[in-house]
Amino acid sequence: MSSGISEGPGGLRVRPGTIELNADRTAEERRSFVFVNTGDRPIQIGSHLHLPDANTALSFDREAAHGFRLDIPSGTSERFEPGASRALDAVALRGARRVPGLQLARAAHPLLDDPEAD
Repeated sequence: MSSGISEGPGGLRVRPGTIELNADRTAEERRSFVFVNTGDRPIQIGSHLHLPDANTALSFDREAAHGFRLDIPSGTSERFEPGASRALDAVALRGARRVPGLQLARAAHPLLDDPEAD
């Protein structure tokens, strides 16, 4: 697919060049975290997961990660093997900024900008 065109059903026509993900994000919308899998099983985090809702065996600064997701392509995920440690970048969630909680008590206050949520 080096020509940027694939034939047949579902074919793609892609312009040449590189796409930089989240290029328009400000410094305030970016953070870096060190993740450590303290559990005995692999953990995966998907591209759209609100980071504080990640598996509790994954150790990182959850408070600082409030309102953030991993800075990875949509539909992808990062896998952490038991005992693995890795630094990854994160970006602020955008849009309506409503995140239904998965594991956190703040699920009762899904609006991230709500000061009562903390």
